[in-house]
Amino acid sequence: MGALAYSMANGNVQQSEGPTIADRDALTKRENGVTSSSPMRLRMEQLIKTHQKEIVAALEKVDGKKFQVDSWDRPSGGGGITCVLQEGNVFEKAGVNISIVYGVLPRPAIEKMRVNHKALDPDVESLEFFAAGLSLVLHPRNPMAPTVHLNYRYFETANADGSPNAWWFGGGSDLTPSYLFDEDAIHFHRTLKTACDNHDRSYFPHFKAWCDKYFRNTHRNESRGVGGIFFDDLDETTKDREQLFAFVTEALAAFLPSYLPIIEKRKDLPYTEAEKQWQQLRRGRYVEFNLVHDRGTSFGLNTPGARVESILMSLPLTARWQYMHEPEKGSREERLLEVLKKPVEWV
Repeated sequence: MGALAYSMANGNVQQSEGPTIADRDALTKRENGVTSSSPMRLRMEQLIKTHQKEIVAALEKVDGKKFQVDSWDRPSGGGGITCVLQEGNVFEKAGVNISIVYGVLPRPAIEKMRVNHKALDPDVESLEFFAAGLSLVLHPRNPMAPTVHLNYRYFETANADGSPNAWWFGGGSDLTPSYLFDEDAIHFHRTLKTACDNHDRSYFPHFKAWCDKYFRNTHRNESRGVGGIFFDDLDETTKDREQLFAFVTEALAAFLPSYLPIIEKRKDLPYTEAEKQWQQLRRGRYVEFNLVHDRGTSFGLNTPGARVESILMSLPLTARWQYMHEPEKGSREERLLEVLKKPVEWV
């Protein structure tokens, strides 16, 4: 993410003569469409576009209102589709975004990225790159219904002939309740574990621990939510690219089964004004993490020409900060905080 932001901030890097990978990909799509033998760039783009449509359609069915759709293009290739629903019947704010980015990495960015990716050529002045991802955040109205976040992404650099130079996958999803229902956390984690176990039984415990460590408000010594899975920089040192793409495909497909049963069960539960206020306080903690600790938000906001509205789509429509607030002893609010202080093994 840091190298991507760096490259976009240094847009004056000279590209080599000849067609860019954006040009090559556009030609391939026009002539052959996207098949199982297409470049991974195009397969990932197709995957996230397909799931964006499926997820938006499913959420519109739950909410009863339509998403606002905002499509945009990048001059150097790629673009994105931002889908946002505000003040819906079920979701106070929901965003489901995809972005496809083509660009050029300068030498300093390449050197920085080689710390984690030795496959990057250290002897070139610049490399073309491709990045694609789908991200979503859903903030329900009802405090009994949990917020959920998801992001799956792919990054690739290319040689002068358009062949891959280095590549990696990242992603995951996590649940952030204001009121904890153990059965919801168990269902969410179990669904993700099944998707992981179908590819490698070491994935879930490793990615679950990674999620618990990453999504943490260290300044408050508490997690943002009850976790899920999180991973980054999965490349040829983990498994081959087809195996990882198959895993990402199944993990992404697991989202709706992991979350729809929960939102259907909680969206119409009764709640009090005091419980709504607690939800607002928990949303304040969500904002704190995204603005203080989240690397993606930080790099995005520091990128010249960034689409700020898309970057801040993850923030709730409303939130609250109350000085020195402490929940009542023995309350559901206190139990949530206890769980957030020390992550739980849900499955």
